[in-house]
Order: sequence, then structure tokens, then C-alpha cells
Amino acid sequence: MGEHEVHKSTSKQELRAFMQAILSDLRALEVMIERHLFEGGITRTGAEQEMFLIDGKTHAAPTAAELLTHLSDPRFKTELARFNLEFNLDPKPLSGGFLRQLEEELTAGLDKAGEAAAAVNTQILLTGILPTLRHEDIRPDMLTPDARYQRIDDSVFHTHPQPVSVLIDGPDQYEGTHDSVALEGANISLQLHWQVEPENAAYYYNLAQLISAPLLAAAVNSPVLFGHRLWHETRIALFERALDTRSGPQLTRGMPSRISFGSAWVQESILEIFQDNAARYPIIMTRKPDPNPLKLIEQGIIPKLSALTLHSGTVWRWNRPCYGILEGKPHLRIENRVLPAGPTLLDEVANAALFYGLMLGLAEEYHDFTSRLPFHEARANFLAAAQQGLDARFTWLDGRVIRARSLLLEELIPKARRGLTQVGVLSEDLERYLGTLNARVRKGQTGALWLLNALAQNPHQDSTTLLHHAVLAMLHYQQQGIPVHRWAPLMVANQSESARLPHTVSDIMAQNLFTVRPDDIIDLASRIMDWKHVRHIPVETEKGKLVGLLTIHELLHAHNILSTQDAPRPIPVAEMMNPKPITIPSDMPILEAMQLMLASETGSLLVVNRTQLLGIVTERDLVRAACQLLTTVS
Repeated sequence: MGEHEVHKSTSKQELRAFMQAILSDLRALEVMIERHLFEGGITRTGAEQEMFLIDGKTHAAPTAAELLTHLSDPRFKTELARFNLEFNLDPKPLSGGFLRQLEEELTAGLDKAGEAAAAVNTQILLTGILPTLRHEDIRPDMLTPDARYQRIDDSVFHTHPQPVSVLIDGPDQYEGTHDSVALEGANISLQLHWQVEPENAAYYYNLAQLISAPLLAAAVNSPVLFGHRLWHETRIALFERALDTRSGPQLTRGMPSRISFGSAWVQESILEIFQDNAARYPIIMTRKPDPNPLKLIEQGIIPKLSALTLHSGTVWRWNRPCYGILEGKPHLRIENRVLPAGPTLLDEVANAALFYGLMLGLAEEYHDFTSRLPFHEARANFLAAAQQGLDARFTWLDGRVIRARSLLLEELIPKARRGLTQVGVLSEDLERYLGTLNARVRKGQTGALWLLNALAQNPHQDSTTLLHHAVLAMLHYQQQGIPVHRWAPLMVANQSESARLPHTVSDIMAQNLFTVRPDDIIDLASRIMDWKHVRHIPVETEKGKLVGLLTIHELLHAHNILSTQDAPRPIPVAEMMNPKPITIPSDMPILEAMQLMLASETGSLLVVNRTQLLGIVTERDLVRAACQLLTTVS
């Protein structure tokens, strides 16, 4: 095991020793700040680009490990899910042409990744959440086989030993369960870094918190999850729910999640965040700690603080402080995790221009903003931006209520322009990036709204087909470098008949199901069949585990039993159900499903992802699909 590899198992003794190492690192960090050992006189920027890997059908492609065999560039890394990839950009001084350099490096990196992806029949897509993502894409074996991710998975399901429920409101509302943190791989972002000096780190951290709401409102790009229209930036809700390790009592007490906006402004020092991480959040992974960091400082050696950085890296604040060493010099930086990936590289750099421009342009004017806006209002602004995008209504400084779109156009974009001008950004770069952002906000077409409009403007289209075409359009616009405010409305009414034909059972299965529980009475199932005109009712536990199937045949048998009894007793479903119904995956070809139904002489097939019911395919569904296919052939 390497010196800095994460340990796969964590004993109580190891946890105690690692906590001691965290506390030692915290004290060392405090000493380094007191002695002014950090690099000063320079501000650097950095970025991490996450991306989706998709196949020819626009589904998630778990090819990251294979793809990396075709890349020799160490800046590319695996991410949590096997259909994710990460590109770590080089740090750059914040001056002059840094935005143009950011776009050039992103373009070169994405081109390189695209060439490697083509070798494994995969494409690269930048989007916050893949619109065509399916439940089966987030099963446990989609988790990247890395000890770090396994420890995260273990920590979530140690706290929640049963599948975790995820509820997100929205126009369609989504409610489901999951048994793997691979679900977090649905979230793809562009993370921005801002190097700060310890003396002003608290101020700039608070400023990053303040501007996160308008920044997000302008950039929303994740409105659909598993075919459901939810928030304009559903990543925010999904990320906080997918990695929630809080116990029931902690939820009751209102303890912040490991993924949160925070609970208060930083008062005096950025150390408060590192201290809060140690005080609030249990250790979920360890590694061999460094030698005594205080002794290293006395010897003139800069400590790596690896225990502190590992633990802080398992607390995913939307803005979080980071410690690092570059060219032998220690530094502090703020990592902004708010922005989704996409819709294009130009849009991403435009978003980055707004972030860096506001961090520069508001510093002179917003000296005392924490006393002019309660923290809970800043957090409410952030959630409103995630839910409604540019239509969000903010409470801004001194109680002023204003729409996100108006705030950006009238105040923030001009201030960002002035901030970037102060560090020598050229006028042509200002126009390319902030001009692009201004046009997006003025038109009101974010990536989220483009996709939501596509769904609204094609009401008679099958949503699976429509989202497939949306992803193809997104790929086209990304590859052409056309910013999202210039994307044409998506219309697929004239698609060919062959493109609309069903191919797998996921294209024809019924998902709006009526189910019963094992302890329910047979009479309830009988009434449901009569009321809803169905002949097959799946049986699930209260935790959503599929345990059986009731058909009209079992109900007739139960009726015969009851008719022979003088005082009929209520018969539980568990006594009459078929405990071993035939189950199939959602990607099974329709012809194969037809053959299976004929061979098994059954009237229905249950579509599942492990033990979770996704849908049902009946004889009627297969006959309808066959008619559609035969009509096209004739």
C-alpha cells in the first residue's frame, strides 16, 4: 500500500489515531498562519472539468478505465462513477489572458479526451446531469473500483443500512430509492479555484458564498433526472441527498449535511471551516498520516497536512477551503463547486468570468456585506437559484428584493467587467466571455430552460426519444462551440418512423404501476384490478424491494378458497403471490422478451434493477410493439 493510499478498512483504533493526526494538522495550520508561512503577493486560478462518457445510444458508458489506457496525460483521472472522467487543469496567475488560457486548455483537454473516447466507442458530453440517464446506470457495479469511493459508499449505507430514499420536488417530482453512491455520479460540474492569502481568506470565502446564488442562476443546466423535470439545477438537490450520511437523530437536530451551503458566515478566520469539519463530521476514510507536522515546521519543512486534507475532502461544501503546496510553497484556495458542466466550453468560461470578475469587482464595494444580509437569506437565494434559475427572486443586501436576471444585468455583470478590467483582461476577452454571459441572461435561455422548453414544445413525443434527440443536439452544439443562447428550439416531430420504433423493453414498459405489500389483503388487490383494469400487480415491501407478483389467476384461486369457507378470513397477499416472478433487465431487446414470454407461458415480465422494480411488460405491450414494427415494415 502506498504512503498516501486510502485504507480499505478502518478500525476504531485507526480512527482514533487518524483523528489525532487531524488535530495535529489543524494546530500546524494555525501555526503556519501565525508565522506567515503561506505564499503571498499572487492570486492563482485553477479548475477541474468533469465530463460524462456516453455510448452511441446516448446512454451512460462505463468506459472510463478503458479510456484512460489510451491517455498518457496524468491530468485525467477517474471519478466516482465508471461513466465519469475528470480533467485537472494547471494553475494560472489571475491576470491578463487567464480566461483565454482557460478556454484553450479546456479545448485541448477535451479534444484529447475525445480522441481517446473514440477508441472505445464512446463520446464526451458536458452537462450537469445526463438527460438520458437510467436507473440501471447507477447500480453498485457502476462505482469506480477505488478504495476512496468504496469507503464513501460504506459510510452512507452504514448509517442507512436499507436503500436510501431520494425525494426531489418539481413539475414531475421524483421519488425513488438507491443502494449505491454511484447515484452521485449523475452530477457533473466545473469546479473553480481561487487562491487566497490567510489574512483575507475569510472575507473571500464569504464573498464566494454570497455570489453563488446569482452565479448559479445564470448557469443552470440540470433540469431532468430519470426523465423527470425537477429543479433548473437538480444537481444541488441530488448531490445533497445522494451522499447524506446523517442519522435520524442528527436529521432531527438539524445537523448540516456533509454536502451543504453551510450554516453561518465565517466570522474571523478560514480556520473555522476546518475546525467545523473536524468537530461535526465523523471520519469516513483514513490513510497513513505524515510525520509530526509541528516538528517539520521547526525544521523548516512544509508539512503536507495529509490527514486534514483527506478529511476535509470528504465534506463537500458548495464552497470549500483547500490547503495545497505548489512548487514547494503552501497556499490556501477556495474551491467553488456550484457550476454544472456545459452547455459548451464557451459557456463554461463565460461562467468562470462571472465568478472571477465578481470576486474581484465586489471586493471594494461589499466590505461589510455579512452585516447587510443574514446568512439564511444567502442560503435561501442559493436554493431559489437552483430551483428557478434566472426567474429566482433574491433577497439582496439591505433587504432589497430583486429577480436574479435583473440583478445580473443591472449590477453584477457590469461589476464583474470592472473587476476583470482591473487585472488586465483584454476588451476582446471581456466581450467574448462576459458578452456571451450577458446575451444568455438577457435572452433568458440557459441550458436548463432550453431542455425544459424542448419537452414543453414536443408534448406528443415519447420522452425517451425526445431526450435522446436532445442529447444528440447538445453534442452537436458543443462540438461546434455554439453558446447556449444561440441554440435553436428542439423540434423532433419530423423524425423518421424507424427512429421512433421501440427497441428494448425500457421503450415499452409501463412505469406508473399499482403495487401491493405482502401483508395487504387479497381483497384489496382484487379491487385494484377491477378499478384500474389490470391483470398483474407486483408485490413490494415497504422499503421498495420486489418480493412477488399477483395475477388474475392467483386471485381466482383465492376466491375459490374463500367460497368454501363459512366465515372467510382476510387472506394476506403473501400467501397467494408468486414469490419468484420472471424478471428482466430494462435493456433486454423486445424480441428476446417476446421469446421469453412464449417459452415461460407467462403473461407479464417484471423489469428490475437488482431488486428494485422499474416497470412491467405485459402481453398487450408486446402485441402493441409488434403491431408498430409490422406496420412500419409493410
